[in-house]
Amino acid sequence: MANRVALVTGGNGGIGTEVCKQLAAAGYRVVTTCVNAEKENIQGWVDERREEGYDIGWVECDVADFDSCAEMARKVEAREGPVEVLVNLAGITADAFLHKMDLDSWNAVINVNLNSAFNVTRQFIDGMRERGFGRIVNISSVNGQSGQFGQTNYSAAKAGIHGFTMAVAKEGARKNITANTVSPGYVRTSMTDAIPEEVRNGIIANVPAGRIGEPDEVARVVVFLAADESGYINGANVPVNGGLFTSF
Repeated sequence: MANRVALVTGGNGGIGTEVCKQLAAAGYRVVTTCVNAEKENIQGWVDERREEGYDIGWVECDVADFDSCAEMARKVEAREGPVEVLVNLAGITADAFLHKMDLDSWNAVINVNLNSAFNVTRQFIDGMRERGFGRIVNISSVNGQSGQFGQTNYSAAKAGIHGFTMAVAKEGARKNITANTVSPGYVRTSMTDAIPEEVRNGIIANVPAGRIGEPDEVARVVVFLAADESGYINGANVPVNGGLFTSF
């Protein structure tokens, strides 16, 4: 796997950073996408990772736009070689109760959180089939399994992600391509840090583990599923939620 290229969409976020670091530590050549390099200070992020001992590349891409994804794929594969591991992680929120949600909020979340999985994966699936190898890991959410107040758009998108995963798993299995979902619960990121303390404490009170998760706990599952040796794990949805939501 030392020569395999791993592309992580939105890899400069809280969970994404750990995913990129752990993939790099496992020997992958890692590239992350960003929407706006200057606004996101992606070079500063890359420099921080390099100081930590991780050499991670980047490329600009709007994952909600198919043509942008096609251009991104051309740049990455020309520079790094074929993408054999893909982690669809990019996502946003635009929360509101359904009776107050506007169309733009609905479309934005569906486009970035769900349509992006098609826009990005479509660029690499042919190459994976031709080479007879691919590992696709799609990041969903506990709220895609259980639903959540004020997140009809987000819950719908994240539920759709696993439907996408299961279909891709069936289509790619004979070609040694796996597609699996990881569904984190509440994880310590800048997003959860911004939640008022009393609200956050209420969330933690409902988690059987008695705490929120850490980004590295999600990342270790992604790296496991990305491994060459994980070829018989296909179409699975792995929850990382401290027992908050379980299903048979």
